[in-house]
Amino acid sequence: MTYQLTSLAIGLVLAAAIMLLVRRAHLHGPHALWWLGLAAAIILLGTWPRLTDLIAPYLGVSYPPIVAVILGFALVLVKMMSMDLERSRQEQGLRRLAQRLALLEARIESISASAPEAGDLPDQPDPRKGQDPRE
Repeated sequence: MTYQLTSLAIGLVLAAAIMLLVRRAHLHGPHALWWLGLAAAIILLGTWPRLTDLIAPYLGVSYPPIVAVILGFALVLVKMMSMDLERSRQEQGLRRLAQRLALLEARIESISASAPEAGDLPDQPDPRKGQDPRE
């Protein structure tokens, strides 16, 4: 019974920490859901360890405690894949931003190269002159 209470406490502390991180905007959307799912799994399997005994025959596993290890390993693989997909998406976005920045810098350089120097401009009348009624 002690290990069940320990698992329950670990799951609840993990869930509380995740909620705190979400509230403080350190952990966002899908990432928080992954961690909350992990906390729920810890609470579920820790509170009812016989659940693996019920699931194992349906999965064709002869040693029921290994079900938790297999599920954990599968979740790690899925999480790694989703992190790689997110990283690839961010790298592609960063590359596009760098290209846009280079194009904008080239455009600014071409505009500044074709613009006359400040000393070459003829004296222009002040467009604000005559608008002030005190003048």
